[in-house]
Amino acid sequence: MSTTLNLKLKVWRQESANDVGAFEYYDVAVADDASFLEMLDYVNEGLILDDREPIAFDHDCREGICGSCSLMIDGQAHGPQKGTATCQLFMRKFSDGDEIVVEPWRAAGFPLVKDLAVNRAAFDRIIEAGGYISVNTGAAPDANITLVPKEAADAAMDAAACIGCGACVAACPNSAGNLFTAAKLQHLNLLPQGQPERLARTEAMVDKMEEFFGSCTNHGECQEACPKEISVDFIAMMNRDYLKAKLANRKRSGQKKFG
Repeated sequence: MSTTLNLKLKVWRQESANDVGAFEYYDVAVADDASFLEMLDYVNEGLILDDREPIAFDHDCREGICGSCSLMIDGQAHGPQKGTATCQLFMRKFSDGDEIVVEPWRAAGFPLVKDLAVNRAAFDRIIEAGGYISVNTGAAPDANITLVPKEAADAAMDAAACIGCGACVAACPNSAGNLFTAAKLQHLNLLPQGQPERLARTEAMVDKMEEFFGSCTNHGECQEACPKEISVDFIAMMNRDYLKAKLANRKRSGQKKFG
């Protein structure tokens, strides 16, 4: 049997990136078995009935897969429950009478669009720089012709769990995008099919990442905030591959100059 919670919301409202934003307060009564996004839906229904502008926030699948539900809740990316996206956070994590502060991601690489919605196109630019396998190998081989060690397959699948929500950036004191970039790199770099372009892919994606985001200084907040609990070990793998890529480029440059 569900219980009704009476809550006070402190929500960031901002018409656009060029406007000055401010917090607004809303009272809401919601069942404890409702999700956090359903709670925001109830608030918006009330605002619309009062002929007021509803709160803008990103959402899509509401199943913890798409990564759209990008909210800071009481200063934590995706809220107080570890390993959970906002859409899978239920109101039973809160208590009757709580005041809940809801904000957008705060990072220069994610410019605000409106209210709680931000533009995460920087992630798309990183993927476009090299987050794919483009080697032409002729006809598709048989499914089992390329052997993949279980350790490599398991690690690649762990990296591929990244949903690109941006919580790692929002939680990082430097607004670094290293965990996202490392995950998108290593789910390809760890597999045999990703080896031909491994170094070029790493260099291109890391260089593109640095155009939008700050530098990693190993705070580890990204791992703690990630709804898929992706390990910072992937950042170490990315850094190693990036160093190899730069050394390989230096050797090639030396051969062209002196060879």
